[in-house]
Amino acid sequence: MTLSTEKTIQKLREERVKTFAGGGSKRIDAQHEKGKMTARERIHELLDPSSFVEIGAFVTHNCDQFGLEKQKFLGDGVVTGYGTIGGRPVYVFAQDFTVLGGSLGEMHAKKICQVMELATQNGTPMIGLNDSGGARIQEGVASLGGYADIFYRNTLASGVIPQISAILGPCAGGAVYSPAITDFIIMTQATSHMFITGPDVIKTVTGEDVDFETLGGADTHYSKSGVADASCIDEYQTISFIKKLLSYIPQNNLENPPIIPCTDPADRADAELNAIIPDNPNQPYNMRDVIKRVCDLDSFLELQTSFAKNMIIGFARLNGNSIGIVANDPMNLAGVLDINASIKAARFVRFCDAFNIPLIVFTDVPGFLPGTDQEWRGIIKHGAKLLYAFSEASVPRFTVITRKAYGGAYDVMNSKHIGADYNIAWPTAEIAVMGPEGACNIIFKNDIAKANNPEEKRKELIQNYKDTFANPYVTAQKGFLDDVIEPKLTRKFLINALYINKNKRKVLPKRKHGNIPL
Repeated sequence: MTLSTEKTIQKLREERVKTFAGGGSKRIDAQHEKGKMTARERIHELLDPSSFVEIGAFVTHNCDQFGLEKQKFLGDGVVTGYGTIGGRPVYVFAQDFTVLGGSLGEMHAKKICQVMELATQNGTPMIGLNDSGGARIQEGVASLGGYADIFYRNTLASGVIPQISAILGPCAGGAVYSPAITDFIIMTQATSHMFITGPDVIKTVTGEDVDFETLGGADTHYSKSGVADASCIDEYQTISFIKKLLSYIPQNNLENPPIIPCTDPADRADAELNAIIPDNPNQPYNMRDVIKRVCDLDSFLELQTSFAKNMIIGFARLNGNSIGIVANDPMNLAGVLDINASIKAARFVRFCDAFNIPLIVFTDVPGFLPGTDQEWRGIIKHGAKLLYAFSEASVPRFTVITRKAYGGAYDVMNSKHIGADYNIAWPTAEIAVMGPEGACNIIFKNDIAKANNPEEKRKELIQNYKDTFANPYVTAQKGFLDDVIEPKLTRKFLINALYINKNKRKVLPKRKHGNIPL
């Protein structure tokens, strides 16, 4: 090796060291003191060992105003590249808060756009690790343009590749819209915040006093707004959740989800399911217990657990196959459909349909939530989102009616009428326009009023109505149910249905796109 070659290699090594230095040891220490990892530590935790290949390590900003010309850091505050998770390729960017607060400028944005384009072209999931003070004010409109460039690419990638956003620090103003377009948002408790306008601006404009955590912390977005799909206690749990989430999802919209070996017998019967529905139709029971007993052992990964609790969504496996679960929860608002539940389930259904993940629906729904609040806030259009999502979905779709399926909510919860492939019911199912009491009060109003003993007459008519309609057989006779089964055999029936429908192909009418009632 010649002397000149040695010098150039030494220079390269010195520059490479700088790329790993971030904003310097003091800022790295400050990051650690907050309970946060650095950008590179997060990538190391996320990806398989030694799999990360960096792109754009030597990029710097090109701003020469407001003192920024004296603050140039290699990488410009974001680490970008690709690697593998469980041997499957992914692209990733991680914003570096130790460099200019992770602020986004023109070159910072270009680096993110580059890996997003590569991920889309290569049919590979895109993971964003967000930790940024927002737009780099010194760069002016160039930073705003950078955000828009990212939003545009998020939109182009939507439904083509899975996009996952981890919020690991501040994410404010325009920065929030990139995660909002992605498929899943995972937040870290205490250290992550998302909001359009911060507490100071809110205080100035509205007079409200609110702190960062109450305004846009992980618990707020997990329980109140529904923005976050998961709220994790620390960054390690956040990253672990992302890895688990990816295990249910295909690389892109042209592939099927991964299948894992299953040791849980496909024909396993669970006698506990035969006794899980209470005798009292108004008494709740644990729908999550139903889901877990039917699906592969320990495979249920629930999302948005604390938001719209009357609706359950998440991923699970049946005989090793990835599936999406949508279920009413009788333990919360009796499992009724309301605005939040409809929005929550509709978005999840559309994700599963985009990425070839079959859907299984467990129905126990007494109807839509009545009241002026729901009507004035638009339950008509919001409820229609779920109806539209199911109707449009072309993946295999199965429904199990465990108990109540009343009114329009019966139609909406993946009924045979809107294209479901296989619909079954337990013997405890009640499928009707409304509950027996309400129906009799309308149908037999005059008969009850004329009776010598109106209350006794009412009870008699209600019981007759129950005997006639509070069961699944009338619906089955009309062909709206494919079968009525023993609850303990649910797993076996669903696995058989999944197998026979695995090659389903449904051709929809040609169009640019539908107009979902947003």
